[in-house]
Amino acid sequence: MENTEETVTILAVETSCDETAAAVVENGREVLSNVISSQIALHTLYGGVVPEIASRKHIEKINQVMEEALTQAGKKLSDMDAIAVTCGPGLVGALLVGVSAAKAVSFASGIPLIGVHHIEGHISANYIENRDLEPPFVCLVVSGGHSHLVVVKDYGEYEILGRTRDDAAGEAFDKVARAIGLGYPGGPKIDKVSREGNPDAIAFPRAKVGDSDYDFSFSGLKSAVLNYLNSCEMKGETYCQADVAASFQKAVVDVLTEHSIHAVEACGMKKFAIAGGVASNSALREALAQACKERDIAFYHPSPILCTDNAAMIGAAGYYEFLKGVRHGYDLNAAPNLKLGQSI
Repeated sequence: MENTEETVTILAVETSCDETAAAVVENGREVLSNVISSQIALHTLYGGVVPEIASRKHIEKINQVMEEALTQAGKKLSDMDAIAVTCGPGLVGALLVGVSAAKAVSFASGIPLIGVHHIEGHISANYIENRDLEPPFVCLVVSGGHSHLVVVKDYGEYEILGRTRDDAAGEAFDKVARAIGLGYPGGPKIDKVSREGNPDAIAFPRAKVGDSDYDFSFSGLKSAVLNYLNSCEMKGETYCQADVAASFQKAVVDVLTEHSIHAVEACGMKKFAIAGGVASNSALREALAQACKERDIAFYHPSPILCTDNAAMIGAAGYYEFLKGVRHGYDLNAAPNLKLGQSI
């Protein structure tokens, strides 16, 4: 990677799901602005993200959000060295809005365009608040659509150790939250109500994937919760919402923590990071912090605002792509099923 002493300023755009976001980031680690227009209230009415509605809202907001990011940063578009945009994975319609907007701005201004992988963005969020963090390290990426255990070998270079075989951790949180009457978004609501419950009240299963030490499976746990609720209903028994939430959450946290620490130790690493929306879960952060402390492993984590979808993380990832000379043409397209490490 070429070294640069000059300041590289990037306008970043993120529209992979239901957040319309733009940010201005310098040298991959200095956030000058981070604007997020959330659609949570809109999608709460439907109990989850409605892709068509998300796309329409992105169209309404994208120009405003980009302009606001530049204004808050005290910068003009002409000050930008590149425009970085999430091109996958995500909802295809939502991604297309961000990619189209970034391509249009790049074309009109002549500023270079860089497509960024959404998961790479989540991992790169750790660089923003942890200035001392450099590869190699192990990272657990847990969000609504993804559960990955990754070795970050270098900037933009990854080895996937494990992934979910079925439901992602965040997806399981949303489904269980809906089943026990908490509604959407499930993750934060389960985290909150779990504090009032007993995490050892119900013995929910911790799934192991036989042919992989690092892969995850959460569909069986989700089914176990639903079976427990159905059994209570059939017997005419009441259940404690907080106990169900806390016991479910502990089952997820136990598996994520066990797999993560096993991976760090097996790789001989002394640095471990978490990323993604579920990385803001307080029980998970506490469990991982304790496990790392006991083993003298440095534990890195972004603050909650940088765990959820945002554009600052895309600017961080885009910076390291910029240094490597990555530039994309106007044929850049949305790639809803883009795998980590797959070329854009």
